[in-house]
Amino acid sequence: MTRDRMLLTSSRLISGAEYRDSLRRYTPKVYVDGEPIASVADAPTLQPGINALAVSYDFALDPEKIPLMTAVQTGSGATVNRMLHINESAGDLLNKLEAVRLLCQETGCAQRYLAHDALNAIHQVSARIDDARGGSEHRARFEAYLEEVQASDWSLGIAMTDAKGDRSKRPHQQANPDTYVHIVERNPRGIVISGTKAIVTGAPYMHQFLVMPSRNMGPADADFAVCCALPVDAPGLTIVARPAGRPGEKLEHGAALFSRRYGQSTAVLVFDRVFVPWERVFFAGEWEHSGSLTYHYATHHRHSCIAARAGFGDLLIGAGALMCEANGFDPGRQASLREPMVELIKITEGFFACGVAASVYGTPDPYSGSFMPEAVFANIGKLLLATQIYDMHRLAHEVSGGLIVALPGPDEDHNPATAATLAEVLRAHPDVPYDKRIAVARFIEDLTASYQGGWYSVISLHGGGSPAAMKQEIWRNYPLGSKVELVERLLDRGVLHDPERAITRNRQPGRCCDAGCSPPGQAIMVPLPRSGKA
Repeated sequence: MTRDRMLLTSSRLISGAEYRDSLRRYTPKVYVDGEPIASVADAPTLQPGINALAVSYDFALDPEKIPLMTAVQTGSGATVNRMLHINESAGDLLNKLEAVRLLCQETGCAQRYLAHDALNAIHQVSARIDDARGGSEHRARFEAYLEEVQASDWSLGIAMTDAKGDRSKRPHQQANPDTYVHIVERNPRGIVISGTKAIVTGAPYMHQFLVMPSRNMGPADADFAVCCALPVDAPGLTIVARPAGRPGEKLEHGAALFSRRYGQSTAVLVFDRVFVPWERVFFAGEWEHSGSLTYHYATHHRHSCIAARAGFGDLLIGAGALMCEANGFDPGRQASLREPMVELIKITEGFFACGVAASVYGTPDPYSGSFMPEAVFANIGKLLLATQIYDMHRLAHEVSGGLIVALPGPDEDHNPATAATLAEVLRAHPDVPYDKRIAVARFIEDLTASYQGGWYSVISLHGGGSPAAMKQEIWRNYPLGSKVELVERLLDRGVLHDPERAITRNRQPGRCCDAGCSPPGQAIMVPLPRSGKA
């Protein structure tokens, strides 16, 4: 019995502690800060990332959160972690959105939701390939893998972004073909791949990787059109990673900063003739479907990113309100603080509302039957958060004051020569202890004005694609034609719909007419039970 098969004998839903222990069954080749990692599960530099993923496991076992964090997969009838679930309704999209927000309220970035996005995309494209070929091979192969993933409760790293090399050239034109992952050999047992994937979230502490193409391919790029799964310790695979969060800072100084507890590693994956058996190959050379896969993944992922950054926004809103209180102000009475707080709320709930709309107007994929978020709302929501993350940081700074970066270092909190004096003079509101005020200030500094804060800014801007890519998708999918024809009708111009006319080509999404007579998918969101706490 193989190691992967042994995992199938475990419970379908494992705990965070079991997840941590499961990492010891793997021996990936990992480097962090230039040093080899002997045991990922025990590496101090990776603990904040492992802690974050462990939350996704523990929440799925929490009786109060089970309705939201799990789902029953039709077909297998299995109860699975929502991060591994194939969406079957608009309600599933809503529940995924809420689940990711809940996870990110706790961890800042849950990371594991990328698996949901990739699995849903591959599920859709596998069905699309079979439809084009009149077969069932691709769907059957993926569904067998999906069942194994769900039964084992794996965490999956998504290896999509290629190193890309000279971006003015297509994959087959690169001077060094290893800037893209590509097939170097096919044999009766499987394929052999080489190349490089970049920005792989949480790579060192995953169980498996899903390798996916990062762009639309042409016929000459067929060897670069590859989608497959492999274990994190596959021979020939090297993981070059960043530390997760800020684990190296002085833990002895009392309560940990947020990013000491939770963080995220990203990595470059180097494939050097890595073998993948055919049962783990979802397509190999089907270049004409690579664009569909990247589109479907991007739409699912941008929808998930909306929820992730809404959870991050919740942290900033709560911390900003606490900072106002600690400074001796009530935003309800102080317009100069109320206005930036409301602006922060507006931004967070504004882009989250786009995620809700993308869920409600989600439609079934014509090939697989699974549900897809509405593309315009998903891209608008992601574009809003990508461009407004800097405003979110600024507003948190505005309500907090300069104390968040002007504080003495945490060493002084434990220095007998200075601690008592600082506790007296840096206290503001008489009912808020010094240590609480300082803890909130350092929390905001950690999220917005530190290395980790800068990371959140960049990953929010570029994660899931650049703003330019989102604008392209909005323009490509927006029903401009319906708006143009509305005005022409009101102007009584009598202009008939012309499908060849550029500005009227796109019409109302998910609707058969301007009146909207086709209802969107059923929107049934699972309510969480009350905890009974006051």
